[in-house]
Amino acid sequence: MTATTAPLGEFETMKKSWPQDLLASVVVFLVALPLCLGVAIASGAPPALGLITGIIGGLVVGSLAGSPLQVSGPAAGLAVLCYQLVSEHGLIMMGVVGFIAGALQLLAGVARLGQWFRAISPSVIHGMLAGIGVLILGSQFHVMIDDSPRGSGLENLLSIPEAIYKAVFPMAMDSHHLAAMVGIATIAAILIWNQFKPKSLAMVPAPLIAVIVGTLVAGLAGFDINRVVVPDNIVASLNIPTMEALQRGLAMDIILLGVVFAFVASAETLLCATAVDQMHTGPRTKYDKELRAQGIGNMLCGSVGALPMTGVIVRSSANVQAGGKTRLSAIMHGVWILGTVVALPWLLALIPTAALAAILVYTGYKLVNIAQIKKIATYGRVELVIYFATLLGIVVFDLLTGVIIGFVLATAKVVYTFTHVRVDLEDDEMAGRTDVFLHGSATFFSIPRLASVLETVKSGRAVHVHVEHLDHIDHACLDMLGAWEKQHNATGGTMVMEWKDLRDRYASPYQKMQDEAGDGPDKPGGGSNKAPPVLEPAAR
Repeated sequence: MTATTAPLGEFETMKKSWPQDLLASVVVFLVALPLCLGVAIASGAPPALGLITGIIGGLVVGSLAGSPLQVSGPAAGLAVLCYQLVSEHGLIMMGVVGFIAGALQLLAGVARLGQWFRAISPSVIHGMLAGIGVLILGSQFHVMIDDSPRGSGLENLLSIPEAIYKAVFPMAMDSHHLAAMVGIATIAAILIWNQFKPKSLAMVPAPLIAVIVGTLVAGLAGFDINRVVVPDNIVASLNIPTMEALQRGLAMDIILLGVVFAFVASAETLLCATAVDQMHTGPRTKYDKELRAQGIGNMLCGSVGALPMTGVIVRSSANVQAGGKTRLSAIMHGVWILGTVVALPWLLALIPTAALAAILVYTGYKLVNIAQIKKIATYGRVELVIYFATLLGIVVFDLLTGVIIGFVLATAKVVYTFTHVRVDLEDDEMAGRTDVFLHGSATFFSIPRLASVLETVKSGRAVHVHVEHLDHIDHACLDMLGAWEKQHNATGGTMVMEWKDLRDRYASPYQKMQDEAGDGPDKPGGGSNKAPPVLEPAAR
């Protein structure tokens, strides 16, 4: 019964909200179109392949998605990986790797692994996005002046001063300075529109305004600079893998690339879905269903050699802000892209590549989110170390190495947290009392440290062990404390475990009301200071 009522309910919602969804789809289309073109260029692929991915992301993934308001398409987060793939293995292998990644995503969704892709430290994820942002900024800065990106991310960054020199001091017969003017005008348009756009035009996306400004500047001034190449027939631009490419897909390095693409695309998609859930009050994301939809979408993109896709936060947030209510808005945005490609290829051919690169330079800058860095800093310096280690690993080495570095550091932090205990002693000579304060996690790894501190306690003392600051205490530590208590009692001392403080920390408001009314265990006749059995194995 449940399986049949949910689609009917969604269909009824579509019938009621289609005007809002239609308007939202136009806004998403206007955001997606320049990004589909720009991400393709940043990936070292023909712009048409980015448009095909956008169409599949709208029509197919939009129909199957587990996150109805999320919009899928070519993403800046995969552009770096795609560029490396094309540079090292050729454009023909993009479809093969994308198909492998999609198949892995589909299998992961069938195996209900969707939630596990979210089990990644936020510091690693944001470090990954920042690293991708730095790489995109570095590579697209060169494209913005009609130059070619260098061999690696680090080389792109180090050669930015050279690119600036080319733009400021042009040589004869080159167009670097002209393309740079278009790029600067494009970025300026984004900044000015974001700051001063009229309320009546709030739904018009800045990238669209920027592309129009860049195109007008180049066209009216008659600049002879690179422009987008879009074939009159979209079918002619398909990059269908050959039999030789499929055979190469059995090589271990290609399979490993498919795994990397699947991991990065899945993590970015599901984190985006989580963020979208926080923007609206409609249906929540079904993570396994979303993963299966992404897998099918990437397998289709791989079959025709288009760019791989993810859920994209820029398009998705535009969808929510524009009033999208159901998956119809995501589907229709794919229809608008298809219609533009079929009916207006000449219009796309007017767009300078410098304008699209400028949009991605700005996008890369925004991915290095300063506000997010400040937020991570509130969780401690270790989280900042993880963030910057991930970022630097991606920039200096590659995306996979950077993510592995961040993941290893985050795991090491967890291991340290759950194996570390701090033991503080306070002696009161006048009262003959020693207070032992435990902080952190008291596990069997902590026994040597705890035992060495307790051995310094003088005989005959009244020892009070405070556990309210513990995150966890396991059975091994409790056994060790029990054994030490017997030994200490034999010398005339006593030991009291202050379970009351721990219980008060986790007590419900109702329990506290009972205690204050005189019915709780701390009142006369209300119980003892002995820990409840449930707290003794694990003080959680």
